[in-house]
Amino acid sequence: MDGRDLVRTVRAVGSAQGLRSLRAAWRRRRADAAALPRPGGERARVPGEALGAEPEPGGGVVRFARSSLRVRVAAGGAVFCGWDGAAPEPSYALAGACPEADERAVLEPDTDGGWRVVSERVLVKVSRRGAVEVRTPGGVVLRRDLPPRWWEPVGSGGQAGAGRAAGAGDPADVGGAAGAGNPVDAGSQAALEGTAGPGGPPGGRWVQRSEVAADARFFGLGGRASGPRLRDGAYRLWNTDPGGAFGPGDDPLYITMPVQLVVADAGTHLVFHDNSWDGRVTLWEGEEGAGSGHDRPGRCEVRMDGGPVRSWVLVGTPARVLHGWAALTGAPALPPAWALGPQHARWGFGSEREVRRVAAGYRERDLPLCAVHLDIDHYRGHRVFSVDRERFPDLPGLAADLREQGVRLVSIVDPAVKAEPGLAVYDEGAAAGVFVKDAQGREVRGEVWPGESVFPDFTDPQVRSWWGGLYTERLAQGFAGFWHDMNEPVSFAPFGDPSLPRSARHALEGRGGDHREAHNVYGLSMARAGYEGLRRLRPRERPFLFSRSGWAGMQRYGGTWSGDVATGWPGLRASLALVLGLGLCGVPYSGPDVGGFTGSPSPELYLRWFQLGAYLPLFRTHSAITAGRREPWEFGPEVLEHARAALRERMRLLPYFVTLAHLAHRTGAPYVRPVWWRSPEDRALRDCEDAFLLGDSLLVAPVLEPDADRRAVRLPRGRWYDAATGRAHEGPGQVLLDAPLSRIPVLVRAGSVVPVASGGTGQVELEVWPPAPGRTGGGVLITDPEPGTGTAEVVRFTTKWRDGSVVVGQEGLPEPAYPVRLRGVPDAFPDAVAPGI
Repeated sequence: MDGRDLVRTVRAVGSAQGLRSLRAAWRRRRADAAALPRPGGERARVPGEALGAEPEPGGGVVRFARSSLRVRVAAGGAVFCGWDGAAPEPSYALAGACPEADERAVLEPDTDGGWRVVSERVLVKVSRRGAVEVRTPGGVVLRRDLPPRWWEPVGSGGQAGAGRAAGAGDPADVGGAAGAGNPVDAGSQAALEGTAGPGGPPGGRWVQRSEVAADARFFGLGGRASGPRLRDGAYRLWNTDPGGAFGPGDDPLYITMPVQLVVADAGTHLVFHDNSWDGRVTLWEGEEGAGSGHDRPGRCEVRMDGGPVRSWVLVGTPARVLHGWAALTGAPALPPAWALGPQHARWGFGSEREVRRVAAGYRERDLPLCAVHLDIDHYRGHRVFSVDRERFPDLPGLAADLREQGVRLVSIVDPAVKAEPGLAVYDEGAAAGVFVKDAQGREVRGEVWPGESVFPDFTDPQVRSWWGGLYTERLAQGFAGFWHDMNEPVSFAPFGDPSLPRSARHALEGRGGDHREAHNVYGLSMARAGYEGLRRLRPRERPFLFSRSGWAGMQRYGGTWSGDVATGWPGLRASLALVLGLGLCGVPYSGPDVGGFTGSPSPELYLRWFQLGAYLPLFRTHSAITAGRREPWEFGPEVLEHARAALRERMRLLPYFVTLAHLAHRTGAPYVRPVWWRSPEDRALRDCEDAFLLGDSLLVAPVLEPDADRRAVRLPRGRWYDAATGRAHEGPGQVLLDAPLSRIPVLVRAGSVVPVASGGTGQVELEVWPPAPGRTGGGVLITDPEPGTGTAEVVRFTTKWRDGSVVVGQEGLPEPAYPVRLRGVPDAFPDAVAPGI
C-alpha cells in the first residue's frame, strides 16, 4: 500500500471515511485471496490443423484438431466468429434475439486447405490453421485475425507453459513475423498436444492478434481521453473511476468497450470482441514502405483474463457500419426535446434557495435554460432515494415552479445503498436478497458517500425490476430526468482497484459468476434497470437518463457524459475526444462538464468550453463542490455576452438537434462525427482531431488553445460557407479562419437545408445554403411528436440551381411548407429563392 494514496483518500472523503475505506480495501483483498483461484500452472493451446467443416445457415462450423470455429454471416452482413462453441448469445451487448443468418451465404472449401464463407456483402476466409480473413466481396483484405491462443490452468502434475517452447509452427497463421517490436510469440503446434479437445469450453485467459492495412487508423474502445484516434499503446478494458479528475494521459476511464472502428483506404470496418472480462488491447499503427520497401501492417492484440473468444465484424462505409452496429446492439434511446437544450448542474447547490437563485439568474439575464441538475448534496446524508428536508423542504414545489418556467429538474442516482437497518431501501433490499454477495453468501460492503454501503446486483432481472420501481419516489419529487453516477461501481479504496471484490458473486442472468465478468456490465445493467422502470412508471413519457459507466449497447438506455474531467486546456481537448470516440462506439448522446469538474477556469477557458458545449449533444455546465461556480455571469460581462450568444445559437439550432437525435435513433449515426465521416479515404482528414461534423451540414472548429483569435481548419471535399461571414471555401484543403473571443468557426456544407427556430417565435424555418454550380443538395427535418402521441414526421428537402435561382423542394409538396431564408455570399448569389421541386 502506498501511504500517499491513503493520505489522498483521507483528504478527499474525510478522515473517518478515509479510514473506513482502508478497512474496506483490506476486506476486499482478503476476500479475493480466499475465494479466487491461485495462480498456478498453465498449458497453452492453439486450434491446430483443420479437419473438416459442417455447413450451417449463414456459414458453418470448421473443426480443428484442438478447437472449433463457428462462422456466421447475418442477413445484414455482420460476421460472427465464435471459438470453442461460443455462440452469439447470451450477450449483454445484443439487442433482443440474435440477427437472422444470411441464407444465401455459402460455406465451401478453399484452395489452401481451409474454408471460406461467400456472401453478397462480405467474404470470410478461414485458413487451415485457423487464421480468419474478412474481405470485401472483391477480395480486398480488411482484417486478418490470427489463430487465438488459450492459457488453461492445469493440475499440479500438469506441464505449465507447454506451449512456450520454440518450434516449427505456421508463422503466418500462429505468430506472424518476429522482430521489430512484433508482439507475436510464435510457438510450436506440436508442443500443444494433449490439451482440451474440440468444442471444449474456454479455459482461462486468451490472446488474439490481428493485422489491418498499413494505412489504417484505429478509433473507439469506449471513452478514451487521448483519442479519438488511438495511437500505439495499450488500452485496458476495465471501467474505472480515475479518482479526482482526469486529463488526456489518464486511462482507463469510466466506459471501456472492446469496440474498434478501423478506417483505411480499402474500407471501414468495426470489430467487437463480445467479452466483458478484464482485458487489454494493444495497438500498433502500420507503416507504408517500412523496412526494405514493404508495408508493415497495422496490428492489434487483444488479451482477456477469461471468457469466450467471440467477435463480430461489420464492413462498409462509416454510416453503414454504425447503422449495422445499431441494428445489432440496439437503437440509441431518443431523449426528450428539452434534454437537447442547455442544462446547468453543480455539486454543492446546497439548498432549494440556491437553486431558485441560479434559475432566476438565468431568467433575469435572458439566458436560455432547460434543466437544473441536483447532485448528492440534496440527499439526506447522501442516501439514495431520499431528500434533505431541511435544505429542500418542498422539492415537488420547486420542480413545479421550475417547470412553469420551462426548466426541468434532474436527479443524480447512485447505486450504493447505505447499509443502515431502518432505512427503507436497505431493509427492502436485504429482505429480498438483492445485494451483491461474497463467496460465503454475505453482503459485500464497501465505502461510498453515504458510508458503509451495499450494492444491488443489476445482473439479476428481479433486482432490476425492484430497482426500477424505486424511481417512483424520484418522480413523486418532481424529477424529469436522471443521471447515474459512481456505477463502475465505485467503492473508495486507498490502494488497489476502487471497486467490488473480483470474487463477489453475481447472478449474470441466472448463469452465475463473479465480478470479473460482471464489473464492466454493471453500469449498463443499472441503466437498463432505471430505463425499464421509468418506462413502466411513465409509459407515455420518454425517459431521460445518462450514465457515467456502461458498456457496448448502453445507448439503448440513454447517453453518458465525460465524468470528472480536469479543468484546463488539456481537459477541454479531452472533452471533444471523448464525445467523438463514444459516438463511433454507438453512443451518440454525450457531452462534458463545461468548464471542467475541478478547479476554477479562466474566463477565456470557460468561454471556449462553453462555445464547444453549445454544439455537443449534452450541453451541461457542472463542477465539484470545491471548484468555482459555473454560471456564465460569474466570469465577467464580456464572457456573459458571448455565452448568451452561444446559448441563443443552441436554441436556434434546436430543430436541427432534434432531427439529429431522431436520425441517430433510426440509423445509429452520431450527432457529432469526425470530419472524415463522408470521406474516409482522405488520409489528412483521418488525422484531424480538433474539429468535427455536426450532422451532415455543419463543421465546427472549436478553439482548444489559449490566446487564439484565428485557427486553421481542414475541410472535406466540396464547398463550405463560413456561417458568420457567408464566405465560400473549397475543399479538400486547409483554410485559416477568424476565431474571435465572441465565437468559434462554424462552416456549412453547400446545398444544405438546415432547420432552425425562427427568432422569437420558435417556429421552424429553413436556412438554405446554395449548392455549388452544377451540384445539388438537401436536408431533412424530423419533428418531435408530443409525449406519448404518434411517430415523428420526416420531411425531406432538395436544393438546386434553376434559371439563376436556388430552387428549394419539399418531398410530396409543390413548394416548402416552411419559411425559407437564403444564406451565403450576398454578392455572389441571388437574394430570391424560388419555391418548387
